Amino acid sequence: MAGASVSFHASLLPYFSQNPSPFRRISTSLTISRKNGINCSVSTTSNDETKTFMETQNIPWGCNVDSLENASKLQKWLSDSGLPPQKMAIERVEIGERGLVALKNIRKGEKLLFVPLSLVISADSEWSCPEAGDVLKRNFVPDWPLLATYLISEASLMDSSRWSNYISALPRQPYSLLYWTLSEIEMYLVASPIRERAIERITDVVGTYNDLKVRIFSKYPHLFPEEVFNIETFKWSFGILFSRLVRLPSMEGKVALVPWADMLNHSSEVETYLDYDKSSSGVVFTTDRSYQPGEQVFISYGKKSNGELLLSYGFVLKEGSNPNDSVDLSMSLNKSDKCYKEKLEVLRKHGLSTPQRFPLQITGWPVELMAYAYLASSPPNMSQHFEEGSGSSDSVVTSPKQANRKVLLKQLATDLCTSERRILFRTQYILRRRLRDMRTGELRALTILNGFRKLFK
Repeated sequence: MAGASVSFHASLLPYFSQNPSPFRRISTSLTISRKNGINCSVSTTSNDETKTFMETQNIPWGCNVDSLENASKLQKWLSDSGLPPQKMAIERVEIGERGLVALKNIRKGEKLLFVPLSLVISADSEWSCPEAGDVLKRNFVPDWPLLATYLISEASLMDSSRWSNYISALPRQPYSLLYWTLSEIEMYLVASPIRERAIERITDVVGTYNDLKVRIFSKYPHLFPEEVFNIETFKWSFGILFSRLVRLPSMEGKVALVPWADMLNHSSEVETYLDYDKSSSGVVFTTDRSYQPGEQVFISYGKKSNGELLLSYGFVLKEGSNPNDSVDLSMSLNKSDKCYKEKLEVLRKHGLSTPQRFPLQITGWPVELMAYAYLASSPPNMSQHFEEGSGSSDSVVTSPKQANRKVLLKQLATDLCTSERRILFRTQYILRRRLRDMRTGELRALTILNGFRKLFK
């Protein structure tokens, strides 16, 4: 499942996303901190550390992304461990390599999955090495890095961990921009705003690992040996979290990994999400369409642009097939502006900052963007109006089996930039039309004015 992304200050789940929907997979940006504990906000990662982080090494656990053998073992283990009989099975699929396919007719509005909480991984899960978990909790480590460390700890125990069948079915190299090298990001994403966010995410993950290493791992080497808890294994575990972690709104927003459910792939044509169902005491989703036997069953990872999908899940949708596609436009105040302080205060009052990102869509842009532009461009003699001016209120194309890495990454980047360029061209067209109309109006006004002048001569 190319799953969810929560902002390390948000959640379902990736940019590490802002204002995530309560039902979706999570995306994050490592800005969480706890009082007197681990600080996951990062600003000091060196270029050398980031470069080293991006060099891919082999992980000794997990499987190839399209492995059905490990998936079948996972299905059997889940059934033996309390998962009820299912109307879906794991199969190879055209969209997503592995996915859940209907075995029987599935009605619209039907609840599926019913994964019991005993098979859900969260910050409350029992550690095979309880002492390691206790150390992290005593140091107030937030849920994201705690879960990343938990995954590595359990994975390193291989068959000794109760989660061995689940971990064996996880991809050895998750689809994620964490696995792109710096040169690949610079080369293929140079024209996309996602480039900056990808580098930010990598920097955040590296910084979080370094923080844990200095504050905890180095002090308890018998619990967190470096040959197991290193930057490479953290790249893997965070890649898993970005692509599979979900937020369960009915459990007060708890973030969790839900085995079996995370085999579901994304479609922008459905609006159904995972959540905890109190009546059945399990994680479910309710279909918003019917499925015939043999059809792949989908959920939504949230209303995400192609850039956000690539950032967390490693895929993009075909041009024109993503109704939520957008391109971020960054705007900021000029620090040499005589009214910089006054304008900044107005922005802060309305929850905005400098710089501020606004999403451009094929259908238009947010009203807040125009208000921001009005404020930023206002001359000093407009200072009394600052307050008013600022207050306006599918087919996935990833297939490593069919293409080598270079061709695959180039295709992903091409598809992303093509969809973003389409939005920018549309925005440019609309702005030109509006400017033309404004100029036409000005000419008409001048013509009328000249007419009046003639009357009074």
